[in-house]
Order: sequence, then C-alpha cells, then structure tokens
Amino acid sequence: MNRKPNIVYILNDHQAWYGHGMAQGGPKPMRPNFEKFAAEGMEFTNAYCVTPMCGPARRSMLTGLYPHTHGQVHNENDPPYRHDVYLDILAENGYTNYYYGKWHAGPGCAYDHHCTGLSQSGYGNPYNTPEYAEYCKKRGLPRAQHMVERALRPDSYENSHFFKKLKEGELYQCEDYWCGEHAIGLTVTPKETHEAFFLANLACDKLEELAKQDSDEPWSLRVDFWGPHQPFFPTKEFADLYDPESIPMYPSFENDLHDKPENLTWEVSRPLGDGKHIIRPNPLPWSEWQKMLARCYAHITMVDAAGGLVVDKLRELGLDENTIVIWTTDHGDAIACQGGHFDKDSHMAQEVERIPMAIRWPGSIQPGQTSDRLVFTCDLPVTMLDAAGLTFPERVDGKSLLELGCHRPGEKDWRTSLMCETYGHGYGLTLLGRMVVDENNIKYTCFEGQQDELYDLNADPYEMKNLACLPEYDDLKQKMRQLLRQKQQESCDPVPLEQLLP
Repeated sequence: MNRKPNIVYILNDHQAWYGHGMAQGGPKPMRPNFEKFAAEGMEFTNAYCVTPMCGPARRSMLTGLYPHTHGQVHNENDPPYRHDVYLDILAENGYTNYYYGKWHAGPGCAYDHHCTGLSQSGYGNPYNTPEYAEYCKKRGLPRAQHMVERALRPDSYENSHFFKKLKEGELYQCEDYWCGEHAIGLTVTPKETHEAFFLANLACDKLEELAKQDSDEPWSLRVDFWGPHQPFFPTKEFADLYDPESIPMYPSFENDLHDKPENLTWEVSRPLGDGKHIIRPNPLPWSEWQKMLARCYAHITMVDAAGGLVVDKLRELGLDENTIVIWTTDHGDAIACQGGHFDKDSHMAQEVERIPMAIRWPGSIQPGQTSDRLVFTCDLPVTMLDAAGLTFPERVDGKSLLELGCHRPGEKDWRTSLMCETYGHGYGLTLLGRMVVDENNIKYTCFEGQQDELYDLNADPYEMKNLACLPEYDDLKQKMRQLLRQKQQESCDPVPLEQLLP
C-alpha cells in the first residue's frame, strides 16, 4: 500500500445543473454515475465556482487563488504563471502526474507542470491530435462525426471559419483548433469516438498500467473532459433518454429583466444575437429551447457515463481503497435562464455559479454524507495537497475540504460567507462584478455602474424578485454590501467596492 494516497480528479466542463429539474416537475439531467459516486463519499450541496469564466476558473482550480490574484481574469489573457500550481508541488514531493484532456488555463499546458498524458495549449481540440488518430486506429473506430441539427450563431459570425462549417442537416467533423462550437445535434459514430469516451479510455488504460506496476510510489491522474460544454452532440443512445416536449418552460425563461443589471440583456447569449440587445424578446421560441435542453441534458448524461468508466476502473483494479477521488465542474451554464440565455459570460446567476461537487476517499471519508457548507473551486487544489500531507507554500484563498469530509476541528471554523467574481468574457467585453452569499443563502451581486441584485435564495431559488429594488430591504442590502467589502479585504481584492456600486 502507498504511504501517500493516489489522487484522481475528474473535471467536467461547463455543466448545467442548478435549477434543472429542481422544481418544475420535468426531467432533470440524469447522472447515475456521479450520484452513485457521491453516495460513496461526501457530496457538497452548496458548492460554487470562483468565477463563471473557463480560463480564470480553471487557473483558480490549479492555484487555489482568486483570478484577481493569479492574474488571468479573462479567457484570452494569458499572464505567465507566477504562483504555485498544485501539480508542481505534487511532483516535487514524489508524485507522478498523469493528465488527460482540456487545459484552457493560461499559457502552456499540463506538460509544463510535470504531467504526461494528453494536453494541448489553449482551448484545444482532442479530435485533431495524433493520440486520437491512434486511439481510433487501435480500436477500429471511425473519426467522430456529428449531424448538425441547429447552428446557433448570428449572421455576424459568418466571417468566422469554424462557424461557416456548421451547416444544419449536414455531417460535421471538428477539424479546427477548438471544439466549442455553438450548435446542437447528434454524434452519429459510436460513442467511443466522442472525446469524453476517448479521454476516459486513455485514463483507464493508464490505470491498468499502474495496477500492473504495483508500485509504492504515489500518483495523480486528472481527466478534463471538454464536455458537457457546447456543442451538444450526444449519441442517439443518450439523446433517446430525453423527450424535448416533456421539458416544461424554465421558471425564469420569460423574465422580462426589468429589475436586472443591464449586462443580462447584451453580454450573454452572443451566439443567439448580434452583440446588442438580444434576448428581449428572446429570438427563439420555447419549442426550440426544449430541443436545446434535451441535447444539453443528453450530453451531460453521456459525459457522466464516461466519467463512470474511470471510477469503475479504479474499483475493478483494486486501486480505489488508497485513492481520493474528486468529481466536479469548473462552472455552470446559463442555458434557458433569465430570459433565455446561452453560455455564461459575466452572468452570475445561480445556474452559472452553482456546481456539482463530491469527494470519495474510502477509510477517511465515511460514505453517504452531504454537506451544505459554503465551498468553492479554490478549495480543491488545497484539498488534494492536504490529502498528500502537503500545503501551498504561500497564502491561498481555498481551504481543505477534508476539514468537512473528515470532521476535523477546522470544521467548526468553516467559512460562513463566500465571494465570487467576474471580469466579463473579455474579447472587448470587460465588466467588473462581485457576488457574496452568506450561510443563510442571502445573495448580493453588483456590477460596475449597473443595477445591483439581492435575493433570498431559500424563498426565491430562481432569482425572480430582486430585493435590491425594494426600499424595505435597504438595511439587508447595506449589510450584504459590508459583508462583500469584508470578503474583498480578506482576499486582497484590488477593485474598490465603490467602483462596483450603482
């Protein structure tokens, strides 16, 4: 048995979860493998992402720091790494790191942080790698092909070469440098050709190799799926699980946004409009959104099945007893919420901020536990280092979830409030925003110079009634502003609160 535990980290990308199937009586995204996994350890039912943007969020999941500290505040700005990365610390302390999948966390890739496996710089595209070609050849598989049912882009996108290739009713092979097209459809080749199963099978092959080696040296293995980020291209097996007509209208879909910050009307949903006021009224009827949600849900279930292969392989090989496993996502998805959004951007609704998260560690974390304490993605690298008996050498913003999972003394002093932040998507769309939520599920959000927001999430989980507009809640609003100021000071946030207020 290893002196230190092995570490497996499964990361879905951009996953719709909060609110879907929660109250409206319709189908919810099926995640049987995640739910089984969560029941074997501790599920965190009040988990948040530090920021709703991929690149900044993913770097925070490597460093345990807010974007305002590590410096990557947009997807396209790639400042050099000046802070410690948990992968490097593991490697410097005897761990061998294996990494399979998406990077999208600033310059370089996982290979620059003591990892081997499959990693590309930037957003990446697994379908154009030599490893994918070899994988298909070895297994006698064709390259993945997708039937495009709907291409979600306005006329203004026609000059973009990778959107020109998305022709509705035609087969499509993703051959560009990315695979994040705004589209829905079906993968018409076997599911094993999809990137999720490609990565899962590479990881399973490595686990079999490690089991044969039977070494006492510890290792970490990370699987970063590109999905369920759009394009939503499930295979028929998973698409058949969802009837679009059975999906009831999302509660906030028809919200007229009269009491919301202005950015909700223009920055989000760029694939559906012209970059201006694009969702009042929504350009697509609910019947089209039902189709999008059905494909989105099916894609989530497909990625869940791929992640389940990795979890099951650990058990099959007898590696699970000395392995801590974390399964989560980098952020949520705004799909269909608040007037009918698509994607995320600077939007800080619960659908974007709240994420699924669970940890399993046999012998250390008792199965069947749930925690509603406030946790967020900065906690994850701290947790992995803690499991290995290590720490970041400098101050970080995250805390070890083992304080909760193992019921250590630090559980009593766990945070009672949490701040999240955004700088907008970038690409010329910079927008400062901060959000704070307390242990009573009171949430306050403010964007630079725009209408601020205040919600009682217990009474209003879909954020339909902005209490910040009502004079009788002024005292509560001021209290939450002071709490936000406190959280900014604790994290050395350089943005003055006064700059964010309306």
